[in-house]
Amino acid sequence: MRKAIVAVVGRPNVGKSTLFNTIAGKQISIVQDTPGVTRDRIYAEASWLNYHFTLVDTGGIEPVSDDILLKQMRSQAELAIETADVIIFVTDVRSGVVDADYEVANMLRKSKKPVVLCVNKVDSVKKFGNDIYEFYSLALGEPFAVSSANHMGIGDLLEEVVKHFPKEGEAEEEDDRLKIALIGKPNVGKSSLTNKLLGENRVIVSDIAGTTRDAIDTEIIHNGVPYVFIDTAGLRRKGRVTEEIERYSVIRTVSAVDRADICIVLLDATEGITDGDTRIAGIAHESGKGVILAVNKWDLVEKDDKTMQEFTKKLREKFSYMDYAEILFISAETGQRTQKIFEMVDRIHENQVLRIKTGVLNEIMARATAMKQPPSDKGKRLKLFYITQASVSPPTFVIFVNDRELMHFSYTRYIENQIRENFGFRGTPIRFIIRERGEEK
Repeated sequence: MRKAIVAVVGRPNVGKSTLFNTIAGKQISIVQDTPGVTRDRIYAEASWLNYHFTLVDTGGIEPVSDDILLKQMRSQAELAIETADVIIFVTDVRSGVVDADYEVANMLRKSKKPVVLCVNKVDSVKKFGNDIYEFYSLALGEPFAVSSANHMGIGDLLEEVVKHFPKEGEAEEEDDRLKIALIGKPNVGKSSLTNKLLGENRVIVSDIAGTTRDAIDTEIIHNGVPYVFIDTAGLRRKGRVTEEIERYSVIRTVSAVDRADICIVLLDATEGITDGDTRIAGIAHESGKGVILAVNKWDLVEKDDKTMQEFTKKLREKFSYMDYAEILFISAETGQRTQKIFEMVDRIHENQVLRIKTGVLNEIMARATAMKQPPSDKGKRLKLFYITQASVSPPTFVIFVNDRELMHFSYTRYIENQIRENFGFRGTPIRFIIRERGEEK
């Protein structure tokens, strides 16, 4: 069953990012007292008790006037309505209920999505207790008093949030079909690629960025084998600036990646590699999915005998954090190399589920430590006792050592390279869990 998506919505300066960071358990969003400062990471994998979910911070509003603020609040609420399973609507007890709160509350009620009303900055129930009752006027049910900064009331808030998660009985039926998410910035050709692979115009294609409203699942049968391609939604422009469109397209990508086995990151050959591309690809990498970097619109690029080689070099530099990714140069318009996708997807999936015997792994590790001595610190040297494979998709290995602190990232990467030299694992990330000997879990 896919993880639920919880969106945090609210006007500027009510404490959305602080609440986001508190629930996520780490500093991810930028927090300042100036409205509209949330710029970077707007999603995180979060958990509470035995529940795991994706948390989305819909920040980024820069109010210029009241009218524009209301317009942006509507856009933000629309985004949450379209993508979230549950919406946390954050308000500010100190400013009370304002027009923007009523505006968004009306939209949220009409959406029929579950909404949990959070009244933030209640640092003292004695001082602000009576002020909370005003928020019943939003007609969104019981307001939950919270102080994000002081971590007060978070448990009660989340207890209400998880009540609205899909029950285990509502989980989707087991589906053995390989699921491939097409991800990338708006207008890179995701829908066009789906149409070309399908052989018919099932998905609307337009030159207007973000014409696909929702994620669309398309079954494509190739050589008798069914595959599910998830065409991740763009965002309708509605006069928004391109930067905002790209930023919010990330949110829908998170949900699609969660459901997928392999992600095809589409890039526009005519635009080159952008920060938006690396940001979206990073979602697939962090989720442990198999990755193909597909450079689309290759037919529109003027080429010589070195063009592909030079572009590949740039890709490896920009995506250095995922050097395992496969690379494919395609044209969704002409169909150039698009049929190779199936062959590549099958090969990556084989690597995702590959298991290596423990004895073989320990032989590789023994040879690796003999060739390159483990690091030491203050006279204490790292010792690697044992390695075993714990799981697949992605392949995950547990290494038992004498001192976890001595296991530097660079040496873990060295062990990874030795394993890849022997078994490849092309197209899939590899995960390592470092434990000290004697640890049970």
